[in-house]
Amino acid sequence: MHDIRAIRDNPDAFDAGLARRGIEPMSAGILALDADRRARINAAEEAKAEQNRASKETGAAKARGDDAEFERLRALIGDSKARIAALNDEAEALDRQLSDLLMTIPNLPLDRVPDGVDETGNVEIRRWGEPRALNFAALEHYQIPAVRPGMDFATAAKLSGSRYVVLTGAVARVHRALAHFMIDLHVDRHDLTETWTPVLVHTDMMLGTGQLPKFGDDSYQTTDGSWLIPTSEVTLTNTVHGDLVEHATLPRRMVAHSQCFRSEAGSAGRDTAGMLRQHQFEKVEMVSITDAETGEAEHDRMTRCAEAVLESLGLPYRTVVLCAGDMGFSARITHDLEVWLPGQNTFREISSVSYVGDFQGRRMNARYRPEGGGKPEFVHTLNGSGLAVGRTLIAVLENGQQADGSVVLPPVLHPYLGGATQLRADGHLDR
Repeated sequence: MHDIRAIRDNPDAFDAGLARRGIEPMSAGILALDADRRARINAAEEAKAEQNRASKETGAAKARGDDAEFERLRALIGDSKARIAALNDEAEALDRQLSDLLMTIPNLPLDRVPDGVDETGNVEIRRWGEPRALNFAALEHYQIPAVRPGMDFATAAKLSGSRYVVLTGAVARVHRALAHFMIDLHVDRHDLTETWTPVLVHTDMMLGTGQLPKFGDDSYQTTDGSWLIPTSEVTLTNTVHGDLVEHATLPRRMVAHSQCFRSEAGSAGRDTAGMLRQHQFEKVEMVSITDAETGEAEHDRMTRCAEAVLESLGLPYRTVVLCAGDMGFSARITHDLEVWLPGQNTFREISSVSYVGDFQGRRMNARYRPEGGGKPEFVHTLNGSGLAVGRTLIAVLENGQQADGSVVLPPVLHPYLGGATQLRADGHLDR
């Protein structure tokens, strides 16, 4: 959420940041609403002061026997009380209206974020690995003979509808191995704290990280009002919701493997084949809680953590910085990692790593006490996939496919698969 004081101090900069996201200027309307709210507060304070003066004068009027003045002052006090109550009610209503409006406005991009209105404005900043030269026509993951026995969309549709999958046998085991490998890598090499969290959360938690109120249609809500998490960013980030944390405990670096749920309301007709875009999927999510001084450096560190997963698996990828018009709602800057998928003959997103600044900290009312004392400040937050497990499975299968229909598996996964090195064309693991 935005700081109203920052908008008051520099409305032009606020509107310029929104313009880079393709949003019309909003500062004038916001400041008019804020001015109305403050005017009610000031009027209530003036009425209260008048009431206090009248209260003192009633005693003097009573003492000198001036009944007419006493009655006038008593009526004035009654009118003041009613006016103060009305003004306070109006100020509270305007405050809620202002807060609700600010909750719907996306974060402002950092100055170094490139301009652009959509993905065509994204800028590649580095690339790793070379796509394998194949002497056969590459297949998509669900078409590979070794994969077909273990990837069942028909049964999933019977159970739950479209955009679900049932994984069985060797494919399910590779999927599980990937998640375990990612967690071990982040804990052992990157010093992240492994965390396990619920997948159901209160509405306030979704508000805190920016999924609500604007994107409620993209998530699932239960009949008791709880929400299924779209990613464990929601739970990990909100571990400091409403807290005042000591600076010495920052940065807090966490990683979690969880089920994730998205309705994909805005993606009708996109990526309907295979398991690239599912309603239920797994992710290994990284979240950092830090301070204002180290947030951008932490963003680079988190990006490297995600890149290390792909490099360990031997998967070619490129890293792009998203342009202002293509970033997510809460981000100030985002690096997307795009992995090479030979079956589609293109790079596809497998991780987004975002620095959010104090945008979520303000929504969560999560603060830290600066070293040496001073006024508490809002925490700065970051989040990133490390990685999306299903998409990583797709990349491993497509990049490891062989002409005979088998799949060669990355060496780092062999210990997680009992020493198996490949998926045979019949769908079984083999050394």
